[in-house]
Amino acid sequence: MIPLYKPRMPEDLSELNKILYSGALAYGEYGKAFEKAMSTHLGVDQLVSINSFNSAILVTLLTLGIQSGDEIIASPVACLASNQPFVTIGAKVIWADIDPKTGTLDPESVKGKITSKTKAIFHNHFCGFPGHIDEINSLGIGFGIPVVDDAIEGYGSEYKGKKLGNTGTDVTVFSFQAVRMPTTIDGGAIVFKDKGLFEKSIMVRDSGIDRRFFRDEMGEINRKYDIEIPEFSATMSEINSYIGIQQMHDIDKLLEIQRSNARGWNDKIQEHYPSFEIFSQRVETNPNFCVYGVLVDRKQEVMTAFRNDGYYASSVHLPNNFYSIFGPKKSFAGVSEFYSRFLALPCGWWL
Repeated sequence: MIPLYKPRMPEDLSELNKILYSGALAYGEYGKAFEKAMSTHLGVDQLVSINSFNSAILVTLLTLGIQSGDEIIASPVACLASNQPFVTIGAKVIWADIDPKTGTLDPESVKGKITSKTKAIFHNHFCGFPGHIDEINSLGIGFGIPVVDDAIEGYGSEYKGKKLGNTGTDVTVFSFQAVRMPTTIDGGAIVFKDKGLFEKSIMVRDSGIDRRFFRDEMGEINRKYDIEIPEFSATMSEINSYIGIQQMHDIDKLLEIQRSNARGWNDKIQEHYPSFEIFSQRVETNPNFCVYGVLVDRKQEVMTAFRNDGYYASSVHLPNNFYSIFGPKKSFAGVSEFYSRFLALPCGWWL
């Protein structure tokens, strides 16, 4: 059966053995080179690599100064990895409904959830399909609330001709976990629009340390240097960074293969399944097509039929408002409609 997701490793990992025995495994030369490669590809200046997506969300929260008890507006239609870190720090998750045609936050629902306690809006771009970015960002600007684009599945996706990470959003978070593209086996990255937040994040991901002043002229830990902010040890290793660098050599070619696969699905759906609704291919978006989406009736029946034909069709994620960890379970009209109809089909580079 053709899988919905599949890890990819670059053909050339010739320097891996050298790094393993170099004595320099922690973040360094390759980490900085990977960040530069991503920054160039996205067209941004202020990007930090992180050792996991979970850590990337936590670093984002601490960099924004979000604390226990603060409210965060988020989408329940997202990977659990996107929302669970909020609970880890004790933040209160306020679900907004989604637009069932895009799988992403409904701006009107978000607006109705904003209060004086709201400290951030996390805008998940479901399965790499960009949402209503301008509208959500306008709410953030109007209410003075930072907006975070959760691009866990969205590296390379574009909105109005610009890649996620470079669309004017305050913060963008990416995942490079095993089945993401690019993959570093595990890892993530954060892009900041504000330089001050970017510089703060560098210390948050590195035990609160500013490496310029942490050691004295003898190379000893400086007794005069103080740790002043909460932190993580979340820098990416040289091994993961090197794999990431090698992935970046092929990223545009792989993205084009996936978009070509999506065009093939468009033709097949229109010819053989005219009752299906092709999912969220709006003129202002250019998804990365890590999956191909359709909206169908009799979803379970259709899913079974595609699996019998050798395609691993799936809902991908369970709406997070089903989980009691986020508090009392609530239903949302947009979420219910979307979950009852959305089906993902394999569309990756391996198809």
